[in-house]
Amino acid sequence: MHRRTLARAAAVVGVLAAGLVQPSLAAAATCESLPALLLPNTLITSASIVDGVCRVAATLTPSSDSDIKIEVWLPDPVRWNGKFLAVGNGGWAGVISYGGLASGVGDGYATAATDTGHVGNTAAFAMGHPEKLTDMAHRAVHEMTVQAKALIGAYYEHPPTLSFWNGCSFGGRQGITAAQRYPEDFDAIVAGAPAVNWMDLHVGRMAMHRVVNTSPIPPAKYPMIHEAVLQACDGLDGVTDGVLENPLACTFDPKVLECKGKESASCLTSGQVKSAKAIYEGVKHPETDTLLMPGLEPGTELNWGVLGGVWPNGNPLEALKYVVHEDPKWEFKSFDLKKDLERASKVDPALSSSSTDLKAFFDRGGTLFMYHGYSDPQVPDRNTIDYFTKVADGAGKGLVGTQLQLYMVPGMDHCQGGPGTDRFNKMAVIESWVATGTAPGRIIGSHVTAGTVDRTRPICPFGQVAKWDGVGSTDNEASFACVAAGANAETK
Repeated sequence: MHRRTLARAAAVVGVLAAGLVQPSLAAAATCESLPALLLPNTLITSASIVDGVCRVAATLTPSSDSDIKIEVWLPDPVRWNGKFLAVGNGGWAGVISYGGLASGVGDGYATAATDTGHVGNTAAFAMGHPEKLTDMAHRAVHEMTVQAKALIGAYYEHPPTLSFWNGCSFGGRQGITAAQRYPEDFDAIVAGAPAVNWMDLHVGRMAMHRVVNTSPIPPAKYPMIHEAVLQACDGLDGVTDGVLENPLACTFDPKVLECKGKESASCLTSGQVKSAKAIYEGVKHPETDTLLMPGLEPGTELNWGVLGGVWPNGNPLEALKYVVHEDPKWEFKSFDLKKDLERASKVDPALSSSSTDLKAFFDRGGTLFMYHGYSDPQVPDRNTIDYFTKVADGAGKGLVGTQLQLYMVPGMDHCQGGPGTDRFNKMAVIESWVATGTAPGRIIGSHVTAGTVDRTRPICPFGQVAKWDGVGSTDNEASFACVAAGANAETK
């Protein structure tokens, strides 16, 4: 705790020092006066009070080809909780996360978001614009954070006491990237389903798509496969509820569904069995035979169309077309794993966010809260498990439970949704964690149907699972305890 206190004190001194270059705004600025604030490479285009919130819009130009739009929402000083929250993007970004801004400011945070320097959820902007690609990769979030803190200092007369990041998917990758490259930006980071190893994921997802579509599995068969998985593994956790508590312990083999004779809706052809196995097993590196991209877990079958449908997922398609090949006419049917992986490896490594060296972030007292749904059909859960394990064994050695922890959510899809208890207050979790210096031993997750909570369960730290006491309601988290998952908890 002493290290964290010193780090926060240093951060406050740094922001105060930055404020010394703005002597004309030594006193608290009004919202309307903020456009006069002189900030590096920043043009404040508007600042006005809307529903009691000072909404600031600005354009940042850290390079000659940058055009980064940001918004910073500042609650009334009476309602400000003294903290800063930056919220992340999804997909290829290209839009400011207004929902995240509204949620953050509603909870009392001074909140910021960015479009990362381009418009539209597409990678088309990247062609011929390496500076814009750098902005999206990492620079836009950093520049937004620096300027947002300056605006906060001017408006409230003092810097935030704590700075948080909250994002999922690409937003999770953004948070991890900040910890890697700009360890001073945030005191605590919430990174859900973080798409680290981003370029490998794009190539791997395209490779999986091509393999699966050699013998496509009709979507009408997904429920049949899913039901077979539940029959084989749902009861392993002691509760038959349509959710696999620990899919890493499920050894379902789709070959049991292979047709004995003529193909029907209740069986798989031999080719479809191979496609199903490919989804579970993932994609291997064409030269080293190591795993390039993990497969999906048992329990994801209803959403196999995300990566195994007739048309490839939009995120890897955009990456291959505009970033790897820089050719808007590139056809996915021409994909070549070896050649395209080689091309992808030459792209700006900042896009991958694969480094597990977070020492500088942890040395400052930083806290990293990771979470991922076991039923994620888009970003394989074991991509996150592998990253967390490497961080925990390296720069985060000895910090698990204090500054680092991963929580796997049974039955949750990509960031949210699915039959699992996918609803939980991430900011309440990280606030309590930072205040106590200890990661929660359990997080209470809820499942909501038609606006009503119909199930609660504990979400356990990675390596543990929720075990029913055999007595209480299986829809009540109080009937479960987090216990060690056993030998199959880490990998298959």
